[in-house]
Amino acid sequence: MKITNIKVEMFEWTSEGWQTGEGIAFGDTRQLGVVAVETDEGITGHSFLGSSSVGAEHFTPGLIQFLKPMLMGANPQEIGALWGSMWHTRKRVSPYAIGALDICLWDINGKISEQPVHRLLGTCKNSVPVYSSTAHHETNEAYVEEALRMKHSGLTAHKIHPHGDPIKDVELCQDIREAVGDDITLMLDAMWAYRYADALQVGRAIEALNFYWYEDPLAQEDIYNYKKLHQKLDIQLMSTEYLPGQFYSMAEWVTEYATDILRGDVAITGGITPLIRLGHLAEAFNMQCEIHHGGNSLNNVANLHVTMAIPNCEFFEFFPCTGANMFGLVDDIEWDNEGMVHAPTKPGLGYQIDWDLLKSTQLGTIE
Repeated sequence: MKITNIKVEMFEWTSEGWQTGEGIAFGDTRQLGVVAVETDEGITGHSFLGSSSVGAEHFTPGLIQFLKPMLMGANPQEIGALWGSMWHTRKRVSPYAIGALDICLWDINGKISEQPVHRLLGTCKNSVPVYSSTAHHETNEAYVEEALRMKHSGLTAHKIHPHGDPIKDVELCQDIREAVGDDITLMLDAMWAYRYADALQVGRAIEALNFYWYEDPLAQEDIYNYKKLHQKLDIQLMSTEYLPGQFYSMAEWVTEYATDILRGDVAITGGITPLIRLGHLAEAFNMQCEIHHGGNSLNNVANLHVTMAIPNCEFFEFFPCTGANMFGLVDDIEWDNEGMVHAPTKPGLGYQIDWDLLKSTQLGTIE
């Protein structure tokens, strides 16, 4: 089998605007790319490129100029070798583009074997609990209403993206804990908002509120202060989401005792291939590897396959609670009445692209 063509079909993606506590804007009108890797045996792998924050037009030129020539004529079953070659271009090409092609290759291989991708990776489980993850709200009352709504929908875990002000954030966490009670797992994702002293203050406060983890309190590269914070707090620290070097930078954070939980997803980490390796790295140290939202619906499907293939990913993230990142699939990922999401069962990625919907907003094809 050989790769005969790679193309990106571009579509307009319109959704309600929203933002996170850090002030990053999502929604409104962006471009979604549907990447296709075609083969001489008629099997095509697909992935989505771009998010409701950064559209596909930012990543497609590098994919076509630098990555496509590397893959043309190659055997799509040699995923490890192809990913390694693509990763060497990362000074010129975004990991998002590398990840999109890697996902296509796994989709092809699942279709060849007539198995869902998680079976090829080594299925460890068939369901995990979902946690809801907030957008930014102006008032504590709006955060509380959202947390209660998600609890009543059947979810048993909820993560907060707060204001970024340590005093206000502690008050917010207190209000939400009081409202939802002690039977809901709560997490805080500060989105790199604090300096060390403020991070310590907030961390001690949410420890007292029995929060489960404390995510990205400090600047992403600040390993010095993460080590200090780790020595002072008992709550689990989670970092490494946007580390330069991604998988190849993680080992130092483990051996330097700078984090309790590793973090990644198929977009920012550069595909299924490095994400499964990251999960195994964490497992070797008896650590969790929690998978971040993928930015679009099909990336989340790819994340779900990896989640089911490693024993040390406890949750699936639904971000934001409004569902504003859902677009382009006939049926998106859903949870059951016990707040659980289940492993895909169909070959490849196993979810059907809604071509009828997408064709109504098509902008063109790049190849």
